[in-house]
Parts: sequence; structure tokens; C-alpha cells
Amino acid sequence: MAESTNVVIHHNPGCGTSRNVLAIIEAAGYRPTVIEYLKTGWTRPQLLGLFAAAGLTPRTALRETKSPAAELGLLNPSVDDETLLAAMVEHPVLVNRPIVCAAKGVKLCRPSETVLDLLDRLPPGPFRKEDGSLLIDAEGRRVG
Repeated sequence: MAESTNVVIHHNPGCGTSRNVLAIIEAAGYRPTVIEYLKTGWTRPQLLGLFAAAGLTPRTALRETKSPAAELGLLNPSVDDETLLAAMVEHPVLVNRPIVCAAKGVKLCRPSETVLDLLDRLPPGPFRKEDGSLLIDAEGRRVG
């Protein structure tokens, strides 16, 4: 039986890791709130709150590949947090994903198995990661 337990995923459906994290959450019996941040965008306060809760900085949350980070000059370590935040608000794809919020905390769920630390129960097994490796065995135990 699915239940809504205040699990929120900031999701990019074009990302295999993000799709797999969503599948893990749903297979574990949750009905998460899915926020497609590429459509909704970010606000500065929202990013500051998520980063603080997840123990991230704008630099550690910056998506460096498959994003305009390099062309915008954001990969230089001298770029300050305010500049990174402003760029993330303007270009939502710059934020690495997925970010999941649950009762147990907030995490950037890369690799995808990180989401298991936020859930009260595991999905039934076997369950595989996006690369095909086993995440939950046939007995429902976490692998690795």
C-alpha cells in the first residue's frame, strides 16, 4: 500500500540516476512529491535551504558536466558562492540531482543508493541500479 510520507524529490526525468532514485522511492511504497526543477526553476532561498539541510555548498552541488558550467566560467575555484547561486537560479540545470527530502534528512542522491539512507523501509528485491548492478537482493537486503 502506497503512502504519502512527505518524501520530496527534486527530479530530472532525463537523468538515469534521478529516474532510478524515483523508482526506488516508489518501489519502497512511498508516493513522493515530484518537483521537476527544470520546469519550475529554483529560488535562492530554496537552494540555500536545501544545501544547508544536505550539508552542501553551491560549489559541491554544481553540476559540472552536461551543463553550461564550463561555458559560463563557473568551474574556476575563485567563483564565489553568490555567483554560483545566481547562475543556478538562472540555469536550473546547474544543480546536481536528484535532491531528496525525507523525515530522515536531505541528500543529494548520487549515487542512487544514497536514497536508501533516507527511507524507513527498502523496496522489495531484487532491485538494480541504473548501471544494472544489484542494489537490493532477492531477500530484500541492501547489497554493498
